[in-house]
Amino acid sequence: MLEIYREVVRLLQEGIGGALATVVETEESTPGKMDFKMVVYPDGKTLGTVGGGILEVRVIKEAQEVIREGRARLLSFDLNPHGEKPIGMLCGGKIKVFVEPLRSTPRLFIFGAGHVGRALTRAAHLAGFRVTVIDDRPEMANQQALPEAAEVLCRPFVEAATGLGLGREDYVVIMTYGHGYDRHVLEGILAQSPLPRYVGMIASKNKVKEVFHQLETAGVSGDLLARVHSPVGLKIGAQTPEEIAISIAAELVAERRGVLA
Repeated sequence: MLEIYREVVRLLQEGIGGALATVVETEESTPGKMDFKMVVYPDGKTLGTVGGGILEVRVIKEAQEVIREGRARLLSFDLNPHGEKPIGMLCGGKIKVFVEPLRSTPRLFIFGAGHVGRALTRAAHLAGFRVTVIDDRPEMANQQALPEAAEVLCRPFVEAATGLGLGREDYVVIMTYGHGYDRHVLEGILAQSPLPRYVGMIASKNKVKEVFHQLETAGVSGDLLARVHSPVGLKIGAQTPEEIAISIAAELVAERRGVLA
């Protein structure tokens, strides 16, 4: 049990994601007993058990859906081969398993503390993201200028891009004050493993074309570039920094909830 709890803490701290399945109710003979727990990873691997066999296979499949959707489920299984909805086990009892997603507060890293960066910090904070802002200008990269940010890093963009310890559930939006910085930051982010869940770059279509061409020439694969959201944000006709920030925040939420087209 201690190993399970330690793993849950690790998954939350590292933003890896997963699900925790717990046996919450049993009747008569069941392979899993009350409070049996099992961690399910996004790839279907597990730690612990809820009883094994076909029951566990079904729970793992449901848990992967929970991970994708981010919503908990209460699963009920009839282990009687002559029951209403038998699953192929002969134990004869009934069991309920509660499966909950393991997701910490999503982390958003914004490269650039300009007008849109500041507005996005406010919008993303309100949407429930833990925001870190990176900029190399001390007069802009400070907590007073960005009160909604959980963390403000005043350091060179390219240096920061390779030293953040990003996880596969993190979000990154690039909006520095120079095309060269944007390109090098994006290159640094795409070189990391695992790749963040969301990578976006504010840009015009011409800028996207040019930056992507430069990166492909430098050896970045087209498959990686296809993962980048750029131009960033939902198409709502945004013009002002605040409107652009709202469009980006909306896209972040759509990705988080699994409904981004």
